[in-house]
Amino acid sequence: MPDIPLDQGRNGGRGAAAETAAAPAAAAAAAPAGMKAWLPLIITIVAMPALALATTKFFLLPQMKKSLAQATGALPAPEAPAGESKDGVTTPGEGAKAKVKVPLNKILVNVAGTMGTRYLMTTLVLVGTSDALRAKVDENRDELMDLATSSLSTKTISDLEKPGARNVIRAELMTTFNNALGGPFVTEIYITEMAIQ
Repeated sequence: MPDIPLDQGRNGGRGAAAETAAAPAAAAAAAPAGMKAWLPLIITIVAMPALALATTKFFLLPQMKKSLAQATGALPAPEAPAGESKDGVTTPGEGAKAKVKVPLNKILVNVAGTMGTRYLMTTLVLVGTSDALRAKVDENRDELMDLATSSLSTKTISDLEKPGARNVIRAELMTTFNNALGGPFVTEIYITEMAIQ
């Protein structure tokens, strides 16, 4: 049997000293490569909350506030000259506008998505500053009731339970009623009764 030198045995000709020197170098090379693989994940975990906060604060919240203000009618209306309303009807006094209130009949509709098992009952009072409002509403009462019924019957339970649902309903009905009446006669809508059964 031939003599095999001790340093050429299992190590393929490499000595124990060479193997010991190579192990720390391989570990040192593997450590930075492992850290580089995790770097994108670490950056994502740190940056995402900051990005979400900035997006919410500077983009989403201002857009939501603007939409809510438009939906609730909170935007200021242009002022009419003193003694004259928006539709050109002169009111008594110096710029004092007396509110004209016209109640509508009770409105009863099925709530959308309940297959007729739930209903919504509301009572509305239309408010304006024009003396012509009462005459316009009396003249178009059936059309206004139909428009209100059509608008309210599209609401689901989740729509009605949202915060600010009454303001959204007011804004929708005010726009619909003013379009039907042919001018900005309705300036406010009071929901005096609203029940979901």
